[in-house]
Amino acid sequence: MSSATGSPATSSADTGSCRLDTIQQEMEYLANGTRRLAVQLRLPLHADCLWAVLTDYPNLSSFIPNLASSRQLWRRGTRVCLEQVGTQQFCGLRFSAKVELELVEHREAGELRFAMRQGDFRRFEGVWRIGQESGRSIPESSLLYELIVQGRPGMPLGLIEQRLRKDLASNLRGVQLEAMRRAAIN
Repeated sequence: MSSATGSPATSSADTGSCRLDTIQQEMEYLANGTRRLAVQLRLPLHADCLWAVLTDYPNLSSFIPNLASSRQLWRRGTRVCLEQVGTQQFCGLRFSAKVELELVEHREAGELRFAMRQGDFRRFEGVWRIGQESGRSIPESSLLYELIVQGRPGMPLGLIEQRLRKDLASNLRGVQLEAMRRAAIN
């Protein structure tokens, strides 16, 4: 992933040339006020650990910042429907958005695709993608979160772009910290 349209957020856990724990970020402007945002992180964790965290649907709000609630409505094989409410503060105002998402789990491919069935956006869809580096003595995975979002008329998406960027990076960090916590107790 190129970070040409966004600046990488780095942390003190960089490990020299492979730069583990560095978030790469990009934003793309699409037609009709639609934005494509992507954040990626490489971690010293096994892909199975990341998958377990991402699919712990009822507990997502306990470790993903700004996710007030996450409730599983149904499961049909590899399809899952969630109701999620996100909240955040910016410019002194509290912003809340509710979505009903349908997710499709592709465990073998390491993909968790989601699309809004109904909610407070015109479009809200994307993918969590986990990649596993093989042939290493220490497990190493990549975690990508890609979101395509389009606000409803009157929603100031342009004003909250920077907030969206920060929140996506925070979401990735939340998943990372929870996966690391779980890996430490196993």
